Amino acid sequence: MCFCASQNSFSDFTMEKAQEHALDIKGTEDKEFIRSGYHKEDLHLNVPSIKQYMWWLQVGIYIVFVLSGQAIGVLLGRLYFDKGGNSEWMATLVQNIGFPVLLPLLLSSPSKTNTSKSDNDKQPSVLVLASIYVFLGLLLAAECMLHSIGLKYLPVSTYSLICASQLAFVALFSFFLNSQKLTPFILNSLVLLTISSIILVMQTDAEETNKTSKKKFAVGVICTIAGSALCAFMLSITQLIFQKVVKQETFKVILDLSIYESLVATLVITVGLFVSGEWKSLKSEMEEFKLGKASYVMTLIWTAISWQIFEIGCNGLIFKVSSLFSNSIGVVGLPVPPVLAVIFFHDKITGAKVVSLFLAFWGFSSYVYQHYLDDLKSKNEVGASSSEVDEDNNEVK
Repeated sequence: MCFCASQNSFSDFTMEKAQEHALDIKGTEDKEFIRSGYHKEDLHLNVPSIKQYMWWLQVGIYIVFVLSGQAIGVLLGRLYFDKGGNSEWMATLVQNIGFPVLLPLLLSSPSKTNTSKSDNDKQPSVLVLASIYVFLGLLLAAECMLHSIGLKYLPVSTYSLICASQLAFVALFSFFLNSQKLTPFILNSLVLLTISSIILVMQTDAEETNKTSKKKFAVGVICTIAGSALCAFMLSITQLIFQKVVKQETFKVILDLSIYESLVATLVITVGLFVSGEWKSLKSEMEEFKLGKASYVMTLIWTAISWQIFEIGCNGLIFKVSSLFSNSIGVVGLPVPPVLAVIFFHDKITGAKVVSLFLAFWGFSSYVYQHYLDDLKSKNEVGASSSEVDEDNNEVK
């Protein structure tokens, strides 16, 4: 829900690393691909190495973190409202306040950085970085608030399916801000995901709106769509910042961004909680919580932890694979909460939701297939680059 990371294409990432490898391999035969876990010998022998297995194991763990953290965070957020919670500011705060969980990872991350740019490039000043963190932190606070309102007024199934529109917004903003090409497959994805959301917006099922007014239901839909659009904008603008300002994308830099923008968002939301006066009702809210005081506290704590587990998984996938892959896994996990909501919250699965889910899957598959083609093309170019390096070495010998 609060994922903020750069949206680089996997093909660009692979080509940059291939070029680095092609330059370094001339001087050091056993130089490893940066972050990839592959050796030069593996390119020729095509034999899986221990590093490759470890790489896949780590990627698998991060995927589990993303899927489980997102599903649990959404379900607990809805549980908070269903059982007596009413503070939108508190529901927003717990999505960010767990950022100290990331500090051990930051302290243990290597200080060495690898950039695709020249070493002579001037790195941004502290003032510039602080401005970036504040700007993205404010956007993050607004995005989380919009999602909290949407989750308050919508069933989990409807909320999660509308959130799938984020992928369409990502492609749209990437076209304008990051010069991403809109291929037929991407356009097909945009159309299908848009239709999927429209179907849910036009749905006026009485059973879904019996717990809240139609006006609040409409507000929930609008806020969820706006939150998804804002999240997509943040992904694209963050990529632009990485490319034009930060000019590097290491694990430490990604963690710095996540921690500091979450810190800013937490401070802003905390101020909002006190200015709005909602903090005064938190004590009575806890006492009137249907599951008890202890459950009220544990719901908030585990909501915060689950979103940070999601954040760790996202950061790990960005570092190990690409930010595109990380965002795609998050979208893949969107159908999980609706299924669990049927079990735990007895959400009704209507025909419109089934059609919407089918269109969302179709649109997502089209989106992923396009980037699979890009990945395949980049791998062929990597192999060609490696062959040219070997030919140069043979000529030298």
